[in-house]
Amino acid sequence: MAMDEPTIVRSDEDHTLGHRKILILYGSETGNSEESAGDIERLARRLHFQTVLEEMDDVELSDLLQYPFVVFVVSTTGQGELPKNARKFWKSLLRKRLPPNCLRQLNFTTFGLGDSSYFQYNWAARKLHKRLEQLGAVECLPRGEADERHEDGIDGTFLAWCLTLRTYLEKVFPLPLGLSPIPLDVQLTPKFTIRLVEEDRVTDSEYEKMPRSKIEIDNHGRILDREAAIYSHVDHLPRLNTLRYEHEVEGRMPEQHIMARVSNKTATNWPGGVDILDRPNVLRDIPTKYSLDDSTTSLDESPPTAILPIPRSWEAMVTANDRLTPGSHWQDVRHVVLRVSERLDEDDCSGKICDYDIDRDTGRLVYRPGDVAVIYPKNFTQDVQTLIDIMDWGDFADRTFEHIPESDDIPRKKPRHCFPLKHSTLRDLLTHNYDITCIPRRTFFMEIAHYTEDTTHKERLREFADPRHSDEFWDYTSRPRRSILEVLQDFPSVRIPYQHIPSVFPVIRGREYSIASGGYLMNDYRHHDDTVIDLAVALVKYKTVLRKTRQGLCSRYIASLKPGTKINIKIISHKVPSIILNPLTPLLAIAPGTGIAPIRALLHHRAAIIKKHQVEDTTRDILFYGGRNRSADFLFESDWKKLDTNVFTAFSRDQTSKIYVQDRLLENYKQVCEWLAKGCAICLCGSSGKMPEAVRVALYDCMVKGELATDREDAKSKFHKTFVFWEEVW
Repeated sequence: MAMDEPTIVRSDEDHTLGHRKILILYGSETGNSEESAGDIERLARRLHFQTVLEEMDDVELSDLLQYPFVVFVVSTTGQGELPKNARKFWKSLLRKRLPPNCLRQLNFTTFGLGDSSYFQYNWAARKLHKRLEQLGAVECLPRGEADERHEDGIDGTFLAWCLTLRTYLEKVFPLPLGLSPIPLDVQLTPKFTIRLVEEDRVTDSEYEKMPRSKIEIDNHGRILDREAAIYSHVDHLPRLNTLRYEHEVEGRMPEQHIMARVSNKTATNWPGGVDILDRPNVLRDIPTKYSLDDSTTSLDESPPTAILPIPRSWEAMVTANDRLTPGSHWQDVRHVVLRVSERLDEDDCSGKICDYDIDRDTGRLVYRPGDVAVIYPKNFTQDVQTLIDIMDWGDFADRTFEHIPESDDIPRKKPRHCFPLKHSTLRDLLTHNYDITCIPRRTFFMEIAHYTEDTTHKERLREFADPRHSDEFWDYTSRPRRSILEVLQDFPSVRIPYQHIPSVFPVIRGREYSIASGGYLMNDYRHHDDTVIDLAVALVKYKTVLRKTRQGLCSRYIASLKPGTKINIKIISHKVPSIILNPLTPLLAIAPGTGIAPIRALLHHRAAIIKKHQVEDTTRDILFYGGRNRSADFLFESDWKKLDTNVFTAFSRDQTSKIYVQDRLLENYKQVCEWLAKGCAICLCGSSGKMPEAVRVALYDCMVKGELATDREDAKSKFHKTFVFWEEVW
């Protein structure tokens, strides 16, 4: 394949279109709002708008007034809150000193992403819309709201809303005569590309940092590293020092054996190659290192363990990865235990770690009930190699690449959430940074249609990208859970230029998992200054209509983690109301399945406070726990006995008629109402969908049966006005 830059038709954005500017801001926790905002940006670019796409926290209020039109795309998280990357902006909107009508020149619209299984459905977008109007901003286009519970997912309302947005933009911002929208079959300029690094050239900074006794510079200005000549095979420092001494004594360091490598290329330039350069080492080294037949390689090998430079992350060691459910059970639930030994001093703390997740006296990581750990998965070696083979990238897969922004207006050097290793090769980028096994979105099909000359393939790919063929798109992608890699195998004529990887493949995002430990479980009795993190992870693994086993990228990654492996994690605070943390507040918890994770953290936290402060505990926390089978699904059963928790179980498959947690609530309505009368706090954690609403309705009905309310509507009103209700569903 040729290494020339591919040809792209660029949009006509000259000085005559300078007034056509749109600011698109998003608040996103898991990436859905960011992807939707990206779709809106592409729509606007095809209408010849100059677009700026940013996180909400990256702009000031004054910036809003520099644009004729602003679009806000925001998801709802937690208890009706804005995502983390929008809260700074939200606080700026709430400042009391803001003058009335300070945003009267702002024309805007909003689109909210939510999940109707939450009581606070799309509250973030609604709150934002209301506050903007309070400050005088004008809503020019009615806001849209997407529901993940819709049969077509977010697309169920988003696609129709985008058509309305396009009609509005074409009407209010008409194009100059003679200029038409950029058609879908014309490729937009990528925002980022990657290019080969001229790695063989010595830079001034590199030269100055290297001791003169260790280097040579050849006639082409390339670094020849003396140390690499005879010590490149040595794995441990003590071994290195020993060999240095032995070689000096034996007089085995003549100049002709010292000049070793230009990065990893010198051996190919040296007469005799690596056979000559490594001759002093072969007899001293382990012969199996040079064997071409590596019998240790397995199809189930773990992905590379390199620690990525992720801001505000911690290095954690896996100390346990045990299955909680029996091997014969349909679901593999893992108890993953992580240990964090890292310390941060005062300088590290400033700007790197938020106050909620570090002990500033010791530099030790701390967390609270409700917090989540973010794990960053990696692609597996065999999948990466498959993609390299399909795309014919083998000739340069192991050369160094760098990201390049294609416009001076882009304020960053690489895509958001992309944290490549220093001197990343193409293989490194595909392993650590770009998701090649996720289910593709419509934009993926639109992009790759530009990279095939096969008329049939091109037509089929564009059909999948067309919203009018949503049923075919769903049948091909979501129903069989077909991955990006499998799509490229289905369309072998597609040849993506390696330069365009950032515009074709999504960045690997971290996955959030509720922390299942708290209180004294945070401590390791063998490593007193370290922090322990427990996770209860239900691995995603199933068979589809294609009769192929599917496994989520992060599930597969977690399943591969062996004790001793080091990984990156981040801690994100999902703040729990302080009254729930108080052990003197009666607690009513409902937690089916792995929803037990944050409840376990909370109960251990409350128990630790009682023990530390010797508080008299006059109540027993109540837990309604649900699963399929007691023998397989009763997670952390021994904990509830130690904590003296009053547990009501609902194992749906252990009897003829199915029983769920909402049924147990109604059966025990007197106990529930007794706790409500005491002013208890209520926690609901578990999977989203029908369960949260069914539990809320059961609680309302308990109030009616216990005569705390006259009817369900009265109960609903009193429940949400009177009681502290913490809901964490996913």
